[in-house]
Amino acid sequence: MAETWGHPYDSPRAFGESKNVWVITASNPGMMTGPGTNTYVVGRQDLAVIDPGPDLVDHVEAITSFGAHKIRWILVTHTHPDHAPGARRLADLTGAELLGFEARDGFVPDETIGDSFSLELPEGVLRAIYTPGHASNHLCYLFEPDGVLFSGDHVMDGSTVVIAPPDGDMKDYLASLAFLRDSTLHLASIAPGHGNKIESPRDKLDEYITHRARREAAILESLHHRSRALIEEIVSDVYVDVPDFLHPIAKYSVWAHLRKLRGDHAVEFNQSSQVEGDLRSPGPTNEELGGTWYLSS
Repeated sequence: MAETWGHPYDSPRAFGESKNVWVITASNPGMMTGPGTNTYVVGRQDLAVIDPGPDLVDHVEAITSFGAHKIRWILVTHTHPDHAPGARRLADLTGAELLGFEARDGFVPDETIGDSFSLELPEGVLRAIYTPGHASNHLCYLFEPDGVLFSGDHVMDGSTVVIAPPDGDMKDYLASLAFLRDSTLHLASIAPGHGNKIESPRDKLDEYITHRARREAAILESLHHRSRALIEEIVSDVYVDVPDFLHPIAKYSVWAHLRKLRGDHAVEFNQSSQVEGDLRSPGPTNEELGGTWYLSS
C-alpha cells in the first residue's frame, strides 16, 4: 500500500495526542500537494469533517467508514481541487451539511460561512477565521479549547505556500499570517492541509513572514541590479536555492510579490506582448506576466 510519510493512505490515525482529532490522508501526492491532502475528522460523538479532498472514491469511503454514521458537518478551507471536490460525494453518503465561504469551483455549500462563524460540538467549538491570500475564499478553523488550527493551504508542513494571482494576493496573505501570529488566540498546534503536525504555531507563522520578507527584498535587489526585468529573470536571480524544475511555480509567487510592491508604489511595469503561456490568466493581469518590471523612481 502506498504511504504518506510512514502512514498508509486512506487510513485514519490520531492527530498527535489529541483524543478529538483524526487525520486521513488522500492518495493524491504530487509537487503541489506534497504527501497528499489531509482530511481531518473532529469530535467523538457528532463529527465534523474538514477538507474531504479530491473526489477519490476510496478516500471518501474511508472517511465515511470511519465516521460510522456520526458525520454531521463537512467544512472546506477553500475550493481548490485538492481540498473540496470530495465534499459532495461525502455529503451524499452521509447526509451531512456542507459549510464553506462561498459557492465556487463546483463546490456548493448548504450554508455559507465567514469569519467568526462557530460550530458547537460536544467536545468543543470550531471557529472559522477568514484568512485570504492563498485563495480569496480561504478559511482556517480553530478547534477550541484544544487550540488546533486547521490551516488548509494557509500554512503547510515542509514547504511554503504558493500565492498565485489574480485570486491569490500577497498583501492579503501577509496580513492573514500576521493576524494569526499576533492574535491572542490559543494556538497549540497547526493541522496543515499537507504534511505533518506543526508544533510551535507562532514560530512557524513568524518563519513564514520572515521568509516572504526576504523574498521581497531579493526581488527588489534583482530589479536594482537589472534596472528592468521579466518575471522569469527575477526568478533566476531570487530562487537560487530552489531546483530549476520548480521555477515555473516560483513565477507565481514572484508575480504576487510584484503586484504587492506595485500597490506599495515601489515598482512599475511596461506592458509587453510576450506573455508566458503557462501563466496566462483571464482578465487584464495578462500584461503583467509578459511585461518588464522596474523600480519606481
